[in-house]
Amino acid sequence: MAIGVKPRVKAPKTAEVGEVVTIKTLISHKMESGQRKDGDGNVIPRSIIHRFTCDYNGVNVIDVEMHPAISTNPYFEFEATIPEAGDMVFTWYDDDGDVYTTTKTVAIG
Repeated sequence: MAIGVKPRVKAPKTAEVGEVVTIKTLISHKMESGQRKDGDGNVIPRSIIHRFTCDYNGVNVIDVEMHPAISTNPYFEFEATIPEAGDMVFTWYDDDGDVYTTTKTVAIG
């Protein structure tokens, strides 16, 4: 597991049925492209978050594939329509096989 990786999500705790809400996500990750060299001239291995998904009650809302040119600490902001109360599951996939998941519950109110 990569050191210092921390996912963060800002999502509403409540919404009305059919409301369009803004979701903001950020994951702290150094995102090494695999093209740089260290002080001794050795290639620093690639280490990036290569995929991000968000599902709402099991239905995919967003699925993003990332490549080495993505910036450090990838940030995504997107809108989602809330059809009912439920859970938003946010998942980031790391090159080393690690998977980082955060869940936010949205109530109807």
